[in-house]
Amino acid sequence: MKKTIVAALTVATVAGSLVTATPSAKAHDGVGAGIAAGLIGGAIVGGAIASSRPAYGGPVYVAEPPPPAPCYWRRERYWDGYGWVSRPVRVCY
Repeated sequence: MKKTIVAALTVATVAGSLVTATPSAKAHDGVGAGIAAGLIGGAIVGGAIASSRPAYGGPVYVAEPPPPAPCYWRRERYWDGYGWVSRPVRVCY
């Protein structure tokens, strides 16, 4: 449904920009109308392709990885040979 709405909005945007950007048409000059029809047709076909289902036949479900183990950071003191030093240590359980 979301893709269909986006495709329709894209077509409406392109059509709206063509209305304001094209010069006034003359009876003997059909080039502008041909270009406009080609752009609108391309937008419609592109929207239909973009909103179509994938070639393999259906949605793909990917399993989410399990959440990481609950961990926390804690300050730990240790003797480095010269004195007591404090460092952060990650503790997981």
